Amino acid sequence: MLRNIGSNWVVTLLTIAATYILTPFTIHRLGSDGYGTWTLITAMTGYMSLLALGVPMACVRYLAQHVAEGDSRKMNEAIGSCVGLYLMIGAASILIGVALAFSFTAIYDIPVALQSQARWAFLIMALQVAGGFIGLLPEGIMFAHHDFVLRNRVRIVAVLVRLALTVTLLTLDASLVLLAVVQLICLVFDFTVCMFLIRWRYPAVRVTLADFDWRMVRKIFSFSMYVLLLGAGARLSFETDAIVIGAILGVGAIPFYAVANSLVVYLMDFTTAIAAVVSPMATKLNTERRRDELEAVFLRWSKVSLSISLMAGLFLIVLGPRFIAWWIGPSFEQPAGSVLQILMISSLAFLPVRGVALPILMGLGKPRTPTIAFILAGLMNLGLSIALARPLGLAGVALGTAIPNVLFAAVVLVVACRELGISVASYLNYVVPRAALGGIPPLALLLWFKFGAGVQNFVGLAVAGSAMLVLFSLTWIFFVYRHDPYVDVRPQLGRLRAWARA
Repeated sequence: MLRNIGSNWVVTLLTIAATYILTPFTIHRLGSDGYGTWTLITAMTGYMSLLALGVPMACVRYLAQHVAEGDSRKMNEAIGSCVGLYLMIGAASILIGVALAFSFTAIYDIPVALQSQARWAFLIMALQVAGGFIGLLPEGIMFAHHDFVLRNRVRIVAVLVRLALTVTLLTLDASLVLLAVVQLICLVFDFTVCMFLIRWRYPAVRVTLADFDWRMVRKIFSFSMYVLLLGAGARLSFETDAIVIGAILGVGAIPFYAVANSLVVYLMDFTTAIAAVVSPMATKLNTERRRDELEAVFLRWSKVSLSISLMAGLFLIVLGPRFIAWWIGPSFEQPAGSVLQILMISSLAFLPVRGVALPILMGLGKPRTPTIAFILAGLMNLGLSIALARPLGLAGVALGTAIPNVLFAAVVLVVACRELGISVASYLNYVVPRAALGGIPPLALLLWFKFGAGVQNFVGLAVAGSAMLVLFSLTWIFFVYRHDPYVDVRPQLGRLRAWARA
């Protein structure tokens, strides 16, 4: 399991590195209005992905169940049914995308010089979203077979392709259309390579409409409607802000929020990397009635998720604004920095639940309560963001996201503990106290670097981050995970002792 999650983390790190290069490059090439318009396009077309109706997660759940049972016939029925659904959904999304493309520039105050290319970019992104539905199928098949490492190798190559194409094409012409074309090319590349690997590795798998089965469709929809609402809640929580800012504060303000939010989203990718493995694993362990192992997975990875959130989160809370100033520009430090701090503080509660508790409930086939909680949190986010945007600006939009996310985490945690027969007090006693105490020394060190050493440039930030990482690692090995019932750090301690004697 660690190998699979580790491969997901490698992809996330590489994606963060690519974003580190591409974000300032794209902002400077397109300008604030151009980048704000692009963010708006991706946010609006992103909502079209809700047309998937939760089929991808439902597909993974049923495929994982049938693979664990060794039932190839039902597995192929699920695949064929998903193929039919994806094609119908893709056709519908193209029609919706065309309609939105021509109303997009009328709804928002897009600069006149950008309106024509904004429409074409919107159309291409709508096509990319439509193709992305069927593009989800190979990943579902590979995840159901727990073939995460191979899948992530393909994703790594796709990230490198996107990086190279974006830099090359935007250097030739700073165009929203070319930026959208890159996304479409990467989708085609990813789908083609994955389908080739599936045909090579899984001879029992058939991807054909001949296996379409209405009974399987009904089973998928019975689960996927909850996933649809989960997706809607996630969109409302993390991708509506750009739409609200564009409507109330103007597209020129979007980049300041988007830059801060991207750092939180990529940290969230580390926890969703855990979720991608935990969900099918929960289905497998539950199918095989290995509940004790499932409880161990829940507790172990919840603490790991909190640890990762603290490791990155403490740095982003203390020195994140100065990193943004160096990374993008000094004008971004205050507005983007305050957004980052608000979102990151709330994420310390949200991310461990999003990364472990939620996918376990989905893997167990218990989506009802977390779905309702997520959609309510998303609606609350939208309402609070609109209400707070004018009086508090970008910070108000951030608060509108942070408050509902904390409430959502509390509800889902209680439900997950109840389903697994673990008291909330036992969960908190294992996951939180040592991690919280262990975070004090790294936090004190970062505060010294900020106020004592006054770090500003890249060298200072790199030294501060490296020193914090060393102290954090030592604290976690010798204190947080010392004598831990679910995580064995003795091999690491043995290596440290051997290194010290050498």
